[in-house]
Amino acid sequence: MHAVLNFTRLQDLIDQHALEGKRVFIRADLNVPQDDTGKITEDTRIRASVPAIAAALKAGAAVMVTSHLGRPTEGEFKPEDSLAPVAARLAELLGQPVELKQNWVDGVGLESLAPGQVVLLENCRINKGEKKNDDALAQKMAKLCDIYVNDAFGTAHRAEATTHGIAKFAQVVCAGPLLAAELDALGKALGAPNRPLLAIVAGSKVSSKLSILKALADKVDKLIVGGGIANTFMKAVGLNIGKSLAEADLVAEAKAIIDMMAARGAQVPIPVDVVCAKEFSPTAAATVKNVADVADDDMILDIGPKTAAMLAAQIAKAGTIVWNGPVGVFEFDQFGEGTKTLALAIADSNAFSIAGGGDTLAAIAKYAISDKIGYISTGGGAFLEFLEGKTLPAVEILLQRSSQ
Repeated sequence: MHAVLNFTRLQDLIDQHALEGKRVFIRADLNVPQDDTGKITEDTRIRASVPAIAAALKAGAAVMVTSHLGRPTEGEFKPEDSLAPVAARLAELLGQPVELKQNWVDGVGLESLAPGQVVLLENCRINKGEKKNDDALAQKMAKLCDIYVNDAFGTAHRAEATTHGIAKFAQVVCAGPLLAAELDALGKALGAPNRPLLAIVAGSKVSSKLSILKALADKVDKLIVGGGIANTFMKAVGLNIGKSLAEADLVAEAKAIIDMMAARGAQVPIPVDVVCAKEFSPTAAATVKNVADVADDDMILDIGPKTAAMLAAQIAKAGTIVWNGPVGVFEFDQFGEGTKTLALAIADSNAFSIAGGGDTLAAIAKYAISDKIGYISTGGGAFLEFLEGKTLPAVEILLQRSSQ
């Protein structure tokens, strides 16, 4: 898996007084949800990006920050793609003005940026060549700064001009505190984990998580599957799952994972009871059944109380827990008990826990356990690709530049 990664950190440069009077370019992840009026509805990512910006300003740097927002069309600026609401929120959090700069790639309007000042550079995905990681664009951006800081783990799995290209050409490159903390936590969970190492991988589809399941099947002591994924595994051991969501064409793959784990004395715990309904709706009546009693017209929407208690006991014995995905349709309370039981077991556990993925974060928020999780990952796709053992391009280039 991943050993502990050695890369230059922003804090290293601050300790060396290397930021004084320098121009620092920070790639942050400020991609926040907004309502129809452009009002930010959830600002976690902006708040998480403040420490890097504040530290660079305090260290005497002139700071430029950029991020993507949504999925704009390259070369076409539309008002709804603007970072203007983000600039306003950032100014509030930093307690100082944050000017928004349009058409910034050639440095026009940035000449007067002074130490202690910060500007937000308009949505970087509007620039032609950003998604394709164009070298000419990356070189122009690298010329704007003395030091490049990547603090955007959420985009680390993509090689784009502001996440990868600029890091090839900037004079000095480093990881910001958010990116560094993320890599440290993932390295700790997967590089040299305290055993038993338990992973919870849940979600509607096996197909979207198959490569992760296979990668983890090699490493973990217990692999708890949940949601639609668990249904496919139940089918693989010959259980009737009624009309539940499952992928019949992946039953053989699920069986292979069970066998792979068993061959090295590890296991995929299969549910012993489930919560069923006749329809998928917020008002559907929930019935707890032993797995042998599932009827042909039943939909399995959660694990049952016996299964939840059995899995909670396994969680209590774990040394390291990796959690991605709720084990039932927790948005409907009558199908949320399984996820709630496991969430509270993780919260009570002495293990180092790391959680990631949008639905997982929603469950953590719903059950108010964020302060009881060892590390909450900000990246969905990047988190999953790291778990798979894939090299993240934005991390790879930082490692290469740090070793030169």
